[in-house]
Amino acid sequence: MTINILLTSFDTWLPHQQSNSSDDLLAKVSEIESLPYALTFLRKLPVDPKLGPIQAIAKIDELQPDIIICCGMAESRKNLTVESTATSDGEILHTSIPLSSLVTNLTITEISNDAGKFVCEALYYSVLKHIRDHHLPSQCIFIHVPILTQENIDPIIKDFLSIFELLMNRTQAPLDVLSTFN
Repeated sequence: MTINILLTSFDTWLPHQQSNSSDDLLAKVSEIESLPYALTFLRKLPVDPKLGPIQAIAKIDELQPDIIICCGMAESRKNLTVESTATSDGEILHTSIPLSSLVTNLTITEISNDAGKFVCEALYYSVLKHIRDHHLPSQCIFIHVPILTQENIDPIIKDFLSIFELLMNRTQAPLDVLSTFN
């Protein structure tokens, strides 16, 4: 069974930004030819809290992916950060993926409880709500990507690909095995 993964990234939004690290990471991943997943890239979403989610949800409805990994840039962070929740109008939505198990053996990834209160959170909240409201079997996480440097690019790519592997194993596992992952 092929696992279908949708990956999203954002465009830049400030004049000093030459690129968006979330899109830079997806560009690097798209160059890897030997990955055993069906990857679909929805790159450079508009930095708009309404338009970005509309485009992402349209692609989700079209593809019906098993896993959705939304990515955004976090210029002030040093590690990859997997977001636990997204909030809108006081409603908090949680990913269905047990993040503590996901990041346990990763070297440059940690859990965050702050999706940013801007387009990243708007996208994450919208996708989690869409999954919930339409009873989709898709699972979603949001990963913030720090500025990529020569020093951090290799460990970030390694952790990012490890997340794929962990999510793929979780998606393919029989239900009794999943209960041990939770």
